[in-house]
Amino acid sequence: MSSHPTVQRVVVTGIGLLTPLGLTRTASFDRLLQGDSAIRPAAPGITQWLPHALAADVDPAFAQALDRNEQGLDRATQFALLASREALADARAAEWDIQPERVGVFAGIGLGGATTGEALYTRLYEQLQAGRNPTVMHPLSVPRLMPNAATAAISMAHRFRGPTHTYSVACSSSAMALGEAYRSIRHGYTDAIVVVGAEAMNVPGVFMAWNALRVMAKPHPDNLAASCRPFDQDRSGFVLGEGAAALVLETAESALRRGATIYGEICGYGSSSDASHLTLPSSEGQYRAIRMALDESGIAPAGIHYLNAHGTATEAGDVVESETIRQVFGDHADHLPVSSTKSQHGHLIGAAGATEFAISLLAMQSGSIPPTAFLDQPDPRCTLDYVPRQARHGQSLKAVMSNSFAFGGSNVSLIARRYA
Repeated sequence: MSSHPTVQRVVVTGIGLLTPLGLTRTASFDRLLQGDSAIRPAAPGITQWLPHALAADVDPAFAQALDRNEQGLDRATQFALLASREALADARAAEWDIQPERVGVFAGIGLGGATTGEALYTRLYEQLQAGRNPTVMHPLSVPRLMPNAATAAISMAHRFRGPTHTYSVACSSSAMALGEAYRSIRHGYTDAIVVVGAEAMNVPGVFMAWNALRVMAKPHPDNLAASCRPFDQDRSGFVLGEGAAALVLETAESALRRGATIYGEICGYGSSSDASHLTLPSSEGQYRAIRMALDESGIAPAGIHYLNAHGTATEAGDVVESETIRQVFGDHADHLPVSSTKSQHGHLIGAAGATEFAISLLAMQSGSIPPTAFLDQPDPRCTLDYVPRQARHGQSLKAVMSNSFAFGGSNVSLIARRYA
């Protein structure tokens, strides 16, 4: 490889989704367009202490697709493996003529190994209570717990010997993984990368921690499924979800060589830090990330035809993001469809960015924009077109954007356009 590699065009050729809405890409996206919600009461181990807790859980049937040697992995790693398997099949990666040393795996995860960690502390407590030796643990506890377990599992499963990177920046984790993978391919360091976002933190200990932040949604009095209502004046917070999304990124040259389906070309990536507050969003920081993505893409604000918002249904978050979008897009903001799909699949934390970028690509490909479900009474401070309640079909979308904003002040904006 030369010291000044040729800039490559980067396309997405495979998508895998394993979400609370469905165990495949098609099932998940179809339910989104139908306006369905996966929000339900949390598991009994959680509601025992938090009676009104809500969650968006993956159907237990996902485990039927696991190989025997995958049964003992952490839940988040299992999700990542299955989503990546679907994405690679979708991309027809078996037909690649790319050397394994040029294929990487990048992952984003917020809290790696949460289910393993919960089990470890539960066992420790139970052993101590019973007066038994608490030091006897499963010998693979650390490999199951480590944040890079997903990248390791995927690279070993498919013998990919390129770089494996794991990003953990809360809710922006897998969006950042996508952006950095895009840069790696664009500048010639790799030819293809499997990017995955995964999360499985719907366990009692983690729920107690989130509950202490006072950002969790309260149950809707008439319809539990409608409890997460981004941009609604009666919103009360988000619902924790779980799942994984995987996207196969590669050079356009490679995709065209074998006639692969191209979902879109990644053309803009912006990343910024607020450097202001640990949990409160900053419009200035968000503005810089979005503006960076637009500038890199060369697309004018009016050329973005759909925006998948971070849209967490928190008091401050929705207002700040809406103000930022209006500031960036100016007059076009009144004509830009903006929706938050967290109203249906919950907040997938580390998996959110990859999931929502995949949804944006599927919207561009299909011409169908998913709604902000259950948005009945928009907050007067949120004045954009949030695609309330019902999906829109037959749309001509030439470029889409997805935003991810995280605790700690990390902001990521991604843009994809139709490949031509």
